[in-house]
Amino acid sequence: MNSKDMSGTSGRQRLGAALAEVVEQARNGGPRVRIGLMAAGSELGVDEFLEAARAAMRGDRALQVVGIGPRPVGTPPRGMDWMETSDCEADMAAAMEQALERGAAGERDGIAGAVALHYPFPLGVTTLGRIVTPGRGKPMILASTTGVSAASRPEAMLRNALYGVALAKALGIDEPRVGILNLDAAPSVHRALERLREGGYELCFGSSVRADGGSLLRGNDILAGAVDVCVCDTLTGNVLMKVFSAYTTGGAYEAQGWGYGPSAGEGWSKVVSIISRASGAPVIANALSLTAESVRGDLPGRVARELSAAGAAGLDAVLGSFRVGKEEAAEAGESLPPPAVPTDAEIHGIDVLDMESAVRVLWKAGIYAESAMGCTGPVIKLAAAAKDGAVERLKGAGYL
Repeated sequence: MNSKDMSGTSGRQRLGAALAEVVEQARNGGPRVRIGLMAAGSELGVDEFLEAARAAMRGDRALQVVGIGPRPVGTPPRGMDWMETSDCEADMAAAMEQALERGAAGERDGIAGAVALHYPFPLGVTTLGRIVTPGRGKPMILASTTGVSAASRPEAMLRNALYGVALAKALGIDEPRVGILNLDAAPSVHRALERLREGGYELCFGSSVRADGGSLLRGNDILAGAVDVCVCDTLTGNVLMKVFSAYTTGGAYEAQGWGYGPSAGEGWSKVVSIISRASGAPVIANALSLTAESVRGDLPGRVARELSAAGAAGLDAVLGSFRVGKEEAAEAGESLPPPAVPTDAEIHGIDVLDMESAVRVLWKAGIYAESAMGCTGPVIKLAAAAKDGAVERLKGAGYL
């Protein structure tokens, strides 16, 4: 066969492949989203990955799973593509990274997102998990579950709230309800979000299912799925994810939920979702679907828009407020308390980590105060006659 014949054959093959792709897209309702799956390293075996890919593509015909790792024995599920590597985790990670870069460049053999057992996220990037709440069977986003969005807990939780809202919107929830798990720093984060809302940032707080309501969530609320986005620190979110995904199996097999979720961060353009080595096929399949939804919903773009809106509402000043008052507290140093007086009033809403420094700020102002733990959290006890002045002083110092 001469070169002209070969060229013609090659051209017909390319034309045939292009037509086949057009037909496939028409069947699927649009172009397929290629999502990589690091398909080795599970404690449960490679069959869990294959079954997950099969289930995910069966549920979403516009999703194509691309396995990354050693090619399994036998035939992968119909429609699944494969990038063969060695059994070395570094080789799989490198192949996944290169495929993400090709996808970002618009190359057809690249991937738009990935599901991995591990990823070395830089400081400032975290993942947003999604669970099934057992009380009422509702999905809820845990913001966040792996990675670290900021070095300090208050800033991290504030950013987690913005990123959780971004994911909810990427999934089609136009006005996600947000609640903050009642951990250390939760009152400070709630005040910061209130300031952003007062500055024009659109935010919808959810409410506890308990009789006294409020946006600070208890354990009852996360069991019931009281909100769409539950804000917490990463370590707490990670533990909650493990409990919610494996509480029916004794812990060795994660059977429920969507995994530890897609990545988000300021300036971060990739959608990389995390599963664990104990994640079973149902969780991996859900993680693949969630990653595809996040890509279609432009999660990185959503994050950028939420940060921009929060920035216009005073985000930089709010983040700076986490440090306001600390210098004044340091100046108070070992201030001795004023003479004791009966404490018949309480001030609520100060973070437990700030209680002692807040008390010393009041001492410096000549107001006798004591820190205590009430039934709903930490409180400052003081004389009722001094309460109004103390509240103004603590507001000025950034504690309220």
